[in-house]
Amino acid sequence: MNLTSRLTSNQKRFFAELIGTFMIVVFATGSVVLDAKYVGTFGLWFVALSPAVAVALMVYAFGKISMAHFNPAVTMGFLVTKHMPKNLLAVYLAAEIIGALTASIFVKYVIGTEANLGANAPDYNFSMPVIFGVEMLATGLLMAVILVVVHTKGLKGFSGIAIGGIIGLDIFFLAFISGASMNPARSLAPAIVSGYLNDLWLYWTATFAGSIITASIYRNIAKQ
Repeated sequence: MNLTSRLTSNQKRFFAELIGTFMIVVFATGSVVLDAKYVGTFGLWFVALSPAVAVALMVYAFGKISMAHFNPAVTMGFLVTKHMPKNLLAVYLAAEIIGALTASIFVKYVIGTEANLGANAPDYNFSMPVIFGVEMLATGLLMAVILVVVHTKGLKGFSGIAIGGIIGLDIFFLAFISGASMNPARSLAPAIVSGYLNDLWLYWTATFAGSIITASIYRNIAKQ
């Protein structure tokens, strides 16, 4: 009997979310650190593509175990649409936050400490309503694609590509305004480990607002 067979379904969900979030945050923040470390050698395409690839791989690896949230905003969205029972909320949030924090510690000691460990930061040349709205939009688009995948029961095998793709596109086209986090855990971990907490409030409000609004729209449409 192997270790996996001894775990309960909730324990499997916990470790799937922890490992998945760890990998995604390492790729998402590590790419930012590397780009800063080598003074823009890699460029925006690398910063956008890295988390996109990580998300796609983790969706295919763990989608059937935990539905591949890897993101507290997505977890809250699934709570709204009732794709996840309330009693699993703590399991998912704990796994996502622990996975993200572990990832930032890994980045700090293995990859580098530049760019505040890859912490998100908006461009304050834009107004706060625009920044907040763009971050809501980015997260809302992500939640919408995830719900399409769920609704179509896997989008004919293209689930990981679709979800990873929207993350890459959001970062490529919207990061210059809001930072395009889309994920409160991805923002929380480097902020805490680096001590750069200035913009954390943004990524713990706009992201949840974007996912919850999208999930609420989906729930109302699904009832009809």
